[in-house]
Amino acid sequence: MLGTIPLPLYTVRRKLRDMKIAIAQLNPTIGDLAGNAQRILQAAQQGADRQVRLLLTPELSLCGYPPRDLLLNPGFIQAIQTTLAQLARDLPPKVAVLVGAVHPNPLCAQDGGKPLFNSIALLQDGEIQQHFHKRLLPTYDVFDEARYFTPGQTPNCFELDGLRIGVTICEDLWNDEEFWGQRRYLHNPIQDLAAIGVDITINLSASPYTVGKQKIREAMLGHLARRYDQPLLYANQVGGNDDLIFDGSSVAVNRQGKLVGRAAAFAPDWLELEFDPTQRDLVPGILAPAPEHETAEIWQALVLGVRDYALKCGFRNIVVGLSGGIDSALVAAIAVAALGPDHVLGVLMPSPYSSEHSVTDALALVKNLGIAHQILPIADLMQGFDRTLAPLFGDCPPDITEENIQSRIRGTLLMAISNKLGHLLLSTGNKSEMAVGYCTLYGDMDGGLAAIADVPKMQVYALCQWLNQGGWHTGEGHPQAVIPENILTKAPSAELRPNQMDTDSLPPYPILDDILARLIEAHQSLEEIVAAGHEAAIVEKVARLVDRSEFKRRQAPPGLKITDRAFGTGWRMPIAQRWQRTRQTSATRVS
Repeated sequence: MLGTIPLPLYTVRRKLRDMKIAIAQLNPTIGDLAGNAQRILQAAQQGADRQVRLLLTPELSLCGYPPRDLLLNPGFIQAIQTTLAQLARDLPPKVAVLVGAVHPNPLCAQDGGKPLFNSIALLQDGEIQQHFHKRLLPTYDVFDEARYFTPGQTPNCFELDGLRIGVTICEDLWNDEEFWGQRRYLHNPIQDLAAIGVDITINLSASPYTVGKQKIREAMLGHLARRYDQPLLYANQVGGNDDLIFDGSSVAVNRQGKLVGRAAAFAPDWLELEFDPTQRDLVPGILAPAPEHETAEIWQALVLGVRDYALKCGFRNIVVGLSGGIDSALVAAIAVAALGPDHVLGVLMPSPYSSEHSVTDALALVKNLGIAHQILPIADLMQGFDRTLAPLFGDCPPDITEENIQSRIRGTLLMAISNKLGHLLLSTGNKSEMAVGYCTLYGDMDGGLAAIADVPKMQVYALCQWLNQGGWHTGEGHPQAVIPENILTKAPSAELRPNQMDTDSLPPYPILDDILARLIEAHQSLEEIVAAGHEAAIVEKVARLVDRSEFKRRQAPPGLKITDRAFGTGWRMPIAQRWQRTRQTSATRVS
């Protein structure tokens, strides 16, 4: 155990001055260099008005995170350099600003590295004073930074008004072996900064949201502050960019590891702190309240993800197919919270197999949400398909083919509305369905965004129950029980054939979700899942369905990520493959 590292004597002898430091928790749009620069400039002007000396902005705040293969475009890189230089000239002179931007690596041809650094630029007095390079480059889950960047090789620090400030970028924080029990990387940048005697360490991040992650961040920051006897400031990006949601929740901790400042979750914010030179520490500031529990947290994340995806892609209206089921009800509620009821259209498409309550429940939801709706019966369209296919299908009895046709008719109608009216179509499938392929390609999977594709079925119920218990806070005039009670209590059904129930094809959702969580997120073997109390035949069936459904997931719209293991950027499974998970029973185990 390393313990607390004392500061070198020369650091103690320096005359420290008090300093006001602010975090601008920004919501950048990827590639909007002019707009992102304007947001930084406005924050700096606010800082100047408030006598802020140092302003922090998130990782890659100038271009937005993650820019992905935009970084392979030389014109994009040149535009970043030009915009950064102009921003330096435009900033108020008394505020030093740290801006996240990429920086060319001039030695890449000689050292075999990548042509770019993920960097922080120090802007002051009209110029770019210094660049600080990210040292630890993540390549797991949704991250692929080694594809673009060369890691920095030395600790990053600078001095401002006598204060020695250590600079780290996102992943640089996440490698303390005492906190995690092991190291992922060779170097620990926080330890290196403590060894050279910084007074305060800052971290500029674009850390994607997953359920419960903020508690881990705050615990880790507290541990690092105590271990290295230095205050820490953490500035995180906020907003939705494609499938990733960034929750903000920027924080500050003092030398004792106590939280002394927190910015809002899931919204742009401003967090201001004072550094006290006599205590060599941060003075307690404002603590924005955290979401009260995980369900509220997930709701805020999904609303932000839908809102930003729609607006950043240029959509002002949303269309949702309403089946009278709980998944479409939740997605419609998210859409209303994201853009407002005047910007959401619900479409009911009953078939001859639709129950009466599927229509009445959907209409009750429409009334509760205050949205426009349209009813488009599909019986005639179904008959048209039957007539057209009859010469080919002959006397073949109806089966899943006709069920899929119903779903594809609905998907076609919704896409037609999206095309004609310019609405963003939200697909309504949940994670449980996506995992086992209980969904139809070119049917209910149609859409520009899969809003709840990373939300398991039982979490869908929890979110809807929470909404009805007072979680609904968007606008006035809405009833508290926004989700009709019958939607919450009736048995789930796709209603594609008479008396169909989801349990005809799948285990009950509490069982299915537990198996899926163990299989997908915990990476448990089939033996471990069976040992946890599940029937072997059910476990094997679920595993087989997950493996066989990869081709569907590959063709799905992007889905908002809220868990550690989502079917999105970080899920990279082959489609054409023959490895199959099996239980290592006595008959199959190799001795």
